[in-house]
Amino acid sequence: MSQSPNIPRSNHNIKWIDTPSDLDSLIAVLSGQPLVAVDTESDSLYSYYEKVCLIQFSIPGTDYLVDPLAVDVAGLAEVFANPHIQKVFHAAEYDFLSLKRDYGFSFANLFDTMVAARILGWARYGLGPLLHEHFAVTLDKRFQRYNWGLRPLSRQALDYAHLDTHYLLRLREIQLDEIRRLNREQESAEAFERLTQVEPSPRQFDPDDFWRIKYARDLKPQQQAVLKELFILREEIARRLDRPPFKVMTNKVLIELARFQPKTVDQLRETKGLGSKLLQYNGQDVLHAIQAGQDAEPPLPVNNHNHRPDNSTLVRYEILRQWRNDVAARRGVEPDVIITNQTLMDIARSNPKNLRSLTQLGDWQRQTYGKSLLKVLKNR
Repeated sequence: MSQSPNIPRSNHNIKWIDTPSDLDSLIAVLSGQPLVAVDTESDSLYSYYEKVCLIQFSIPGTDYLVDPLAVDVAGLAEVFANPHIQKVFHAAEYDFLSLKRDYGFSFANLFDTMVAARILGWARYGLGPLLHEHFAVTLDKRFQRYNWGLRPLSRQALDYAHLDTHYLLRLREIQLDEIRRLNREQESAEAFERLTQVEPSPRQFDPDDFWRIKYARDLKPQQQAVLKELFILREEIARRLDRPPFKVMTNKVLIELARFQPKTVDQLRETKGLGSKLLQYNGQDVLHAIQAGQDAEPPLPVNNHNHRPDNSTLVRYEILRQWRNDVAARRGVEPDVIITNQTLMDIARSNPKNLRSLTQLGDWQRQTYGKSLLKVLKNR
């Protein structure tokens, strides 16, 4: 298997995978494993069209770094979907959304070390703190904002990447012992299974989303029209440059431009946070957007509460939320470990009368909390 130029040859247990033959060999190795640790790295801070840039795997004795920018990783689908291979992630939701979005993968048999830590009521459940506490390993936080789309990756980046999975199997063993001791196996299994069902939402630009910008509703109507035009322009520039919109202009800059509405490039330069390259290449575009907003009809406010629950539902939700929070406090976990807010709202809307109607919960949740929950609803 290949070795990245940035991986020291003395560190033979890190393998760089960037050719079809190497990937085929890796898939054969992973397919024979009962446990595989997995992580991904993406370039969300550097691209408009976010993509997976690295996939890490660890098995006992070896860490693998797969370059999906160099090799078609479609063949990994059989590993992720195989119910006989348990995939060990930390905070899997983002990885699942990314891998489903980019490759259409499906997932079976998950163990999530972050979810397990929260179910166990551990005070700290981020990967960095857990690795430091259990293995005396310190992750370099600088690489949380690294551009994983760069090639070649630096040696320090590769060291960071392999550590994201290197200890996960050992961490799983520590957590699994505790889960068994506390009889939390079924609760954990249901929580892991729910994670495999998350689905990515297609990215769709809505011009009226400018209303979501902080302080947008505090502007005068004509300033709001200018803000909308600037919001649209920012999206067009970001898409063309393949950059995240916030790296073109921050929301704070948009608000400042909408408030003061510069008329010349020299006046634009007085706006703090407006980049020199943007001024050079798109200064006139910004001025035209401001002028277009000045000439436009003020936009009508968008009601973000089109699906606002009725008062009875809100009352039920608040009662359920307080009950759930009390249960969580007694157990020593965060409230959403018991039942999430969204699930509570779904229950409040449907107002179930018996356990059979409590379809929003998994079997373990229903058996453990169902009767108490229904009693709270009945006695409200």
